[in-house]
Amino acid sequence: MTRTESWSRVVVDTSTGRPDAGLLRRLADGEVAVVVLRNLLPAEVFKDNLDRVGKLFANASTTEYANGSLTTIGPYLAKYLAEPAAYFSEAEKAQGMLDKAGFDLNERVRSALRDAFGLRSMESAQEPDGRQYAASVVRIHADGVRNPLHNDNIMRDARGTGLVLAGLAYQLSCVVCIQECDEGGELRTYQRAWESADEQYKIAGGLGYDEAVVDGHPCHEFKPQAGDIYLINPTRYHSIERVGGADRLTMGFFFGFADDELDSAVVWG
Repeated sequence: MTRTESWSRVVVDTSTGRPDAGLLRRLADGEVAVVVLRNLLPAEVFKDNLDRVGKLFANASTTEYANGSLTTIGPYLAKYLAEPAAYFSEAEKAQGMLDKAGFDLNERVRSALRDAFGLRSMESAQEPDGRQYAASVVRIHADGVRNPLHNDNIMRDARGTGLVLAGLAYQLSCVVCIQECDEGGELRTYQRAWESADEQYKIAGGLGYDEAVVDGHPCHEFKPQAGDIYLINPTRYHSIERVGGADRLTMGFFFGFADDELDSAVVWG
């Protein structure tokens, strides 16, 4: 792991100013590791939504892999690419459950991001036939859980499925820290995009890639605090280090752009 100041984070206190309009471009081009937005929403919004989502833990689903597990409230598209009909069905059920609980963090974050970056739109993605993508996924990282090194690229992974997201030009990711863990839980992101030759490092039956794929590449480490809203380019390799103590609880969604203007985004979980 190589640390360098040239691959680092930008922290913006939105109570004193707006983020630079060029930050999304720098993220898309892989020039910035993390954009951290602080005070984008009032603290009481986080507290209220933490209380509401806490009542839904019994509805969380865990997917086991050879080298780890993912526990979520709501479906994530990568798991369902071979059966998109099941994804859209689960997305509809999850949204109904979140709406009933009054969990509105996704809507609030999207609205705040639209304003902060001056976007023309930032709406949930949908298929031409009206099927709606999940607007977000709540991720629960319990004590001892680590997310192995991986990358997310819907343009690559959905190729050939006919899904509209496969035609996007850029993919970014927004993560909202609802509750921070006591120890660990750092995001490690690398200045290294996936290449087809990297498949030799893919972990068979597991999640992600062998760490050797990022040897010698710049790495940035960031430990989120409750209330942080941070953006990354998920097509770059990244991992979440082992959590200790209290759950690391986040809400996340991907957002993508169809062209170089980067002014109209679609969102999915």
